Amino acid sequence: MTTTAPPPIPRAAGSLPLLGHAKPLMRDNLGFIASLRGYGRLVEIRIPKPMIVVNDPALIRTMLVDLGPTLDKGRFFEKMGQLLGDSVVTAAGTEHVRKRRQLQPAFKQTEITGYVDLMREQVTRTTAGWRPGQVLDVREVMVELSLDMLATTVFSSSIDKSAFDQLRSDLSVVMNGVGTRIMLPDWAERLPLPANRRFLAARDAVRATIGEAVDALRASGRDTGDMLSLLLRATDEETGELLTPHQICSEILTLAVAGTETTASVLSWVLYELARNPEVDEQVRAELEEVVGEHPVTFSDLTRLPYLGRVITEALRLHHTGWLVTRRTLRPTRLGDWDIPAGTELAYCQHALHRDPALFPDPLSFDPDRWLDGNQPPLPDGAFLPFGAGKHKCIGDRFAQAELTTAIATIVRAWRLELAPGQTVRPVARATVRPSTLLMTAKLRE
Repeated sequence: MTTTAPPPIPRAAGSLPLLGHAKPLMRDNLGFIASLRGYGRLVEIRIPKPMIVVNDPALIRTMLVDLGPTLDKGRFFEKMGQLLGDSVVTAAGTEHVRKRRQLQPAFKQTEITGYVDLMREQVTRTTAGWRPGQVLDVREVMVELSLDMLATTVFSSSIDKSAFDQLRSDLSVVMNGVGTRIMLPDWAERLPLPANRRFLAARDAVRATIGEAVDALRASGRDTGDMLSLLLRATDEETGELLTPHQICSEILTLAVAGTETTASVLSWVLYELARNPEVDEQVRAELEEVVGEHPVTFSDLTRLPYLGRVITEALRLHHTGWLVTRRTLRPTRLGDWDIPAGTELAYCQHALHRDPALFPDPLSFDPDRWLDGNQPPLPDGAFLPFGAGKHKCIGDRFAQAELTTAIATIVRAWRLELAPGQTVRPVARATVRPSTLLMTAKLRE
């Protein structure tokens, strides 16, 4: 009996010597990645080294779940680890499992209950500074808000206001610099450029501030009820040792970069779609009026807002912020019908996957009700991955859901944001898939 060998993995057209597919990626990275599904289940691109892009949901699930423990996380996460330090986000294999168990208590539901009040208070402070008729650069406002929500949650009572303000400023510099550096060759980071000096100075300042807060909290023996206090109590299950200040700082830095940028982009896209779809906006507001009434949004409200939940789910589908998630084979690996050599970079694109017309009818329409029972054809495993899958699924998924729901509910109850006329809003892929420009006029609800 003979078996038929699988066809060779095709290489995408447009590769140039030395540059690989740099030209189509620079011209339209999202369009180029989306076009790759036409090549089949797997396709090779060069950036400039070879990378296998996985298009098939079943193979994506195999890569993330079945093969997850045997794969490294690839260049993107490797570079992030070099820049920010080893963390649960950048670690792979048994090291990731160990770190995840250390940090899991900080993301338990009981802790998120308290975080919601801090998040809501920060959103309220931010929107209190808006004025009717003011034109907001919504993405920039959401970046600042997301950073403030994270910093407040992590350091609510652990550092004084002046240190908090400086930390927030330094984190903003680090967050903006990481996305650029991940895509650059290693030698570019060593050039004596002002941007490199600013990044390194801000990163070192963040480490110093967090280190001082850790030392002060440990010396006082206080429990401030924020995430930093929880991280101070986290222990290594093998050795029983506490996290070092350097480890705590690496976790917070990575959480700030990975979480803030992503949250800001999703919030921006939700506000954009509410402005484009007044009937959706009205239904969200009606649900909030019925469920929340006049009292502040609390944790207990979040699960009683199913329509808002579908709005956020649909935004995570249509406007997913992830455009190239990487893994790397550590040994010869079987992926579907193909034998993949050790050291091969693998990747998939959530943004393109969630817009595949074979999986989602009318994929470019924003339709929260597609998530009602019976409206969406059954999806195969691996077709919808808002927070990834497998052992490396986002550790902060429930935290992020609470953050998104709390922020949108608090904003929508008081404000309506209208799109400024004449602008074209399109997705652009940097560190995340974000709106190119999003200017909106703030108007008080009547």
